[in-house]
Amino acid sequence: MDFTQRIAQLTEQLNEANHKYYVLSEPDMSDQEFDQLLKELETLENEHPELADPNSPTKRVGGDITKKFDTLKHKYPMLSLSNSYSLGEIEEFDARVRKAIGKEVEYVCELKYDGVAIGITYENGKLVRAVTRGDGEKGEVVTANVKTIRSIPLSLRGEGYPAEFEIRGEIFMPHKVFAELNKEREAAGEALLANPRNTASGTMKMQDSKVVAQRKLDCYLYGFYTNRTPFAGHFQSIQECQKWGFKVPPENKKFIALCRNIADIEAFIKHWDTERHHLPFDIDGIVIKVNEYAVQEELGYTAKSPRWAIAYKFSAEQAKTTLNTVTFQVGRTGAITPVANLDPVSLGGTTVKRASLHNADQIEKLDLYLGDQVLVEKGGEIIPKIVGVDVSKRGPHLQKVTFIDDCPECGSQLTRLEGEAQHYCPNATGCPTQIKGRIIHYISRRAMNIDGLGEETVDLLYEKRMIHDPADLYQLTSEQLLTLDRFAEKSVNNLLAGIEISKTVPFDKVLFGLGIRMVGETVAKKLSKQFRTIEALMAATEEELTAVNEIGGKIAENCVAFFNEPVNRKLITRLEDYGVQLSLAEAPVSDKKQVLAGSSFVVSGVFSSYGRDELKQLIEELGGEVKSGVSKNVSYLLAGDGMGPAKLQKAQDLGVKLLSEEDFKALIEG
Repeated sequence: MDFTQRIAQLTEQLNEANHKYYVLSEPDMSDQEFDQLLKELETLENEHPELADPNSPTKRVGGDITKKFDTLKHKYPMLSLSNSYSLGEIEEFDARVRKAIGKEVEYVCELKYDGVAIGITYENGKLVRAVTRGDGEKGEVVTANVKTIRSIPLSLRGEGYPAEFEIRGEIFMPHKVFAELNKEREAAGEALLANPRNTASGTMKMQDSKVVAQRKLDCYLYGFYTNRTPFAGHFQSIQECQKWGFKVPPENKKFIALCRNIADIEAFIKHWDTERHHLPFDIDGIVIKVNEYAVQEELGYTAKSPRWAIAYKFSAEQAKTTLNTVTFQVGRTGAITPVANLDPVSLGGTTVKRASLHNADQIEKLDLYLGDQVLVEKGGEIIPKIVGVDVSKRGPHLQKVTFIDDCPECGSQLTRLEGEAQHYCPNATGCPTQIKGRIIHYISRRAMNIDGLGEETVDLLYEKRMIHDPADLYQLTSEQLLTLDRFAEKSVNNLLAGIEISKTVPFDKVLFGLGIRMVGETVAKKLSKQFRTIEALMAATEEELTAVNEIGGKIAENCVAFFNEPVNRKLITRLEDYGVQLSLAEAPVSDKKQVLAGSSFVVSGVFSSYGRDELKQLIEELGGEVKSGVSKNVSYLLAGDGMGPAKLQKAQDLGVKLLSEEDFKALIEG
């Protein structure tokens, strides 16, 4: 028997059966026949491992064990979308787009699946890598787990696909699968899972792909990414991806629609605001995208989201329950957040016991009394909020809820800055919750990512007076740690190793880890790239800070205030002494001449010899700077085909020099 030929034959049969069952919902093979063929293929692969394909149908059942997921930088950042909650905001979005482009625009409307975002890379028609969204810049490699999802093709069908591309979508758990899983857990006496979305997310992080395979996850794929796209627009790309074997949102079920005006968009939204309750999976809104890729490029991006897309979030589900008590939490920046403690109530598939009251103004606005019947809503926030009170059900002699005057942790009198809604505890260096909160933020995965160190350990180390700020972590010794309960030699070595490794974490992560108010990950990256060293950043004035693109006055004010505090300057000096990275590594010297040094460019339109990202990279390699929008500080507008007239007009009004693709080639060659 020709084993190679038989393995190929079985692979083709099983892939075709998978596609018909999980993508087309048109099964043509019984489960028994499928299992027999799969078992035969598995036997042949075990007997002839040299003939086994990494993307064999046998990979669908899982079995790979992952000790720790690697992280990988996304080739194309996975940005989040701006949210809207009214049709008026969608109309404003449409007006902004048409004004920027100077012409009518075609949109694509899609369901906003409530699951786990995934990016899957294919090379020469084979699945090679799957990466979660992560922080948008880097994600976790979960390839083995994704291969178990039968609606995701391991090998593509047809022809015409690029040699390399990425397709993105959402992995989710169907309602039926979730209900069956909870039924099994209940029978086994195990705790029930909260909701399908969280269950899908937790499943994708499981280390045993065999267990993932048993969870029967599903996926819709709807985003096509490559250096040089062969398609004019997003809608066409989805249609072509379907021909290659991908499970894309079906047009015949109205999961996706081409919309030519705002009326079409509103009709799509209204249809699904009702029909979403009949879907076999969860959605939490609608995504509206500009269809034409050239127009998407013209509109560009903000630091966090594309300007050519927006999410419409459906009105949140509400429930009524009783307000029992109000407690006040202290954050790491000293911000005081009031939290309502409620009678448990089911809301959005979860049991709600607590709700945010935000600030003193919100408490006053709601006119709350302990014992009130309150209306709780779960909108775009993780923690639900109270949105109303049923005053008709208010009994006599109830106690009015008032905001506190003193910090519940250290007793300091609270302050409220002019123009801000939040109250703060000013005792930054003496309030235990703030001290521990800053250390916990510093060690977090998105900052210094110190393995072996969690909130409980921080609490213990603080109670034993071993740490008072992040710098104290670097003077811990094994002798000290071994005196603590639950600390053995192995755990101590792991902790100290994690602290040592944190000294190699890049400057932007350290800057984020310092916990400066309003300096999130994106802002930290911009500041570190602009100033390059902590010394330069500490010396920067508010005017110099706001000169950095997308750094506003409040951020600049908070940075200057932070670095003016002697205790913070001392902390930075200590971190530097311990070897923490407080400057960017020197940029590698390019082999190419820096012929564009001192010049800045806006790239707009479509080009014949370059992809948009290729052009940006080339400009930066040659010493130039790429800007996101036309302004008087831009040297050149590099204009390709299909550039919007509004951008062209603005460049002409400001006297920005226009370059064609040929002009650009001449410039860099000269």
